[in-house]
Amino acid sequence: MAHDIIIRNGSVLDGTGTAAIRADVAIDGDRITVIGDLSGVEAKREIDARGLTVTPGFVDLH
Repeated sequence: MAHDIIIRNGSVLDGTGTAAIRADVAIDGDRITVIGDLSGVEAKREIDARGLTVTPGFVDLH
């Protein structure tokens, strides 16, 4: 099964104060479902976040 979206190669900050890690973030529907190395995993849409910071679940604008 392919994820809806995978954000690849970003520097992921989780809001805990620990150092950023290089990781991929999978999104299905409106939920983050996986954070980690998703090499070889397919997605309907892919976003290359190389050189960017990704903050999944860190900022809730609602």
